[in-house]
Amino acid sequence: MKRILAPSILSSDFSRLGEDIQAVVDAGAEYLHIDVMDGIFVPTISFGMPIIASIRKCTDIVFDVHLMITKPERYIKTFKDLGADVISVHIETLDDPEKTLKEIKALGAKVGLALNPETIIENVFPYLELVDMVMVMTVEPGIGGQKYIHECTPKIVALKEELTKRGLTNVDIEVDGGICVDTIDEALNAGANVIVAGSAVFKDDITANAKAIMAHF
Repeated sequence: MKRILAPSILSSDFSRLGEDIQAVVDAGAEYLHIDVMDGIFVPTISFGMPIIASIRKCTDIVFDVHLMITKPERYIKTFKDLGADVISVHIETLDDPEKTLKEIKALGAKVGLALNPETIIENVFPYLELVDMVMVMTVEPGIGGQKYIHECTPKIVALKEELTKRGLTNVDIEVDGGICVDTIDEALNAGANVIVAGSAVFKDDITANAKAIMAHF
């Protein structure tokens, strides 16, 4: 599987967001990770529709939109219309996972299914044939800058094994949380191929940071 860096703009400098995005694009990042938080499913409120609409005008990078919100099915069409290329929803928030995942696919977006650190990986197994990507959270969702939870690594391994067993070799495994140059190899070796990094990228020299992470690819 192709390895992809998805810098998380949650850690960017919003006074110069356009410049920060261009810096990661210039460094070779292929995805831009966009965390949408509602203050209910997670304790933090981040940003929503206006931000996505505004930055979509200035870049064609893949928008990897991560909905950390309750009842995400209410908004998936809106986010697709605003320019989301990948829409990830949390298994913990879905009343009818199959229906919601099929709705995302029908809208023409790639389908992502995310799970929190305390959620067992087997909870997503019934839906693997419906998704393009599974996102394993390796920190508690909602707050940037946390340390990687090493106890989540076996979940990545188990997911990779299950995908291989089913012949679902085109399903991406995304890891979100605590990724830096010291932890990225652990995630990659476990089977992840889409790497979310926030503060490890958007701190000091953005281009150099992004390239340092991608050097592990």
